[in-house]
Amino acid sequence: MKKTYIVGGAVRDALLGLTIQDRDYVVVGSTPAEMLAEGFRPVGKDFPVFLHPKTNQEYALARTERKTAAGYKGFVFHTDEHVTLEQDLIRRDLTINAMAQDEDGIIHDPFGGQQDLQQRVFRHVSAAFAEDPVRILRLARFAARFSVAPYDFSIAPETMALMTEMVNAGEVDALVPERVWQELARGLMEATPSRMFEVLRACGALKRLIPELDALWGVPQPAKYHPEIDTGIHIMLVVDYAAAQAYSLSIRFAALLHDLGKGTTPPELWPRHLGHEEQSAKLVDIVCHRLKVPSDCRDLAFMTARDHGNVGRALEMRPATIVDLLTRNDAFRKPQRFVDMLRASECDCFGRSGLETINFPQTAFLEGALHAAQQVNGGDIARHYADRSQQIQEAIREARISAVQQFKNR
Repeated sequence: MKKTYIVGGAVRDALLGLTIQDRDYVVVGSTPAEMLAEGFRPVGKDFPVFLHPKTNQEYALARTERKTAAGYKGFVFHTDEHVTLEQDLIRRDLTINAMAQDEDGIIHDPFGGQQDLQQRVFRHVSAAFAEDPVRILRLARFAARFSVAPYDFSIAPETMALMTEMVNAGEVDALVPERVWQELARGLMEATPSRMFEVLRACGALKRLIPELDALWGVPQPAKYHPEIDTGIHIMLVVDYAAAQAYSLSIRFAALLHDLGKGTTPPELWPRHLGHEEQSAKLVDIVCHRLKVPSDCRDLAFMTARDHGNVGRALEMRPATIVDLLTRNDAFRKPQRFVDMLRASECDCFGRSGLETINFPQTAFLEGALHAAQQVNGGDIARHYADRSQQIQEAIREARISAVQQFKNR
């Protein structure tokens, strides 16, 4: 007999008292032909998923899976009217996601998900967890979401051990870049992104996915900067600060990667112009190419890595150097992106202890300098130098320098 259940995150979030964003349904005791006859529209490529004819919500037929190859795509799915609810749930990742609610509101919990919710524990359902390396990323993302009171979930020791075994077996190496980026991006937008990276680092996955970031733990910060913490901890504070400000994904990603060069540049070279910043920018390019990061996130991360030190020195800069900074970062054509870079650089300042004693006037100062330079009318200058076109760009630059000088003198 056909039965329909709400499954997964909707059941979990309802039990936690959270607002339910989406509902997923599983149908037991049915077939594709029967679903089509009832007006459902097929959308699944790998296994039968259907859209409800009126609500457009997704309904999946109960299924079993069999691992056939490495990675997260190496599965063969089987579904028919004889697949039970428990057979479907046992293939899911965590016990807290392997619960179902029937049409009468009764919770079906064959693997102890409610108890793990009460104890705030992430625990894998079965050995099938090890067959899909994406689950490591998903668990790390859940850790970023449920790491603050009143949740503060921990990972069951046996689950962390299993994830470590998966990494050592090379399962993470089989992940395609697009899927890695998708999960990392979603985790960065959670309440406490640092927890995601701490989990990935604890099981060894971070060293496989972003070794440039993993290398920052244990690298000391020089006395001039943040002597109370190492660079890895600093980065985690920076990205959590960005999240606390509800900044965009591109700013959070830039905050995450801004100091990559400290893992490969001797500390005595950090204060120098284009010291670790230049190396950081090179490593950002490498990471973004590997993960196929979208251009908006890539460009802002590159700019921040290259120039966050210059932003920090802005109050001491000459007007000509400020104009060069604006020009290099295409601030006159894309002012909002430049402001986003200032926000990411500001996160770098606040990624440390003793926040109550810190201020960062550089952001307002450079925004003011940009506004002043934007008042220069390039069209008027071009018309004035119509017969000397080779001088137009330099004339515009000098006018902008003068405008920034006047701004500084106020």
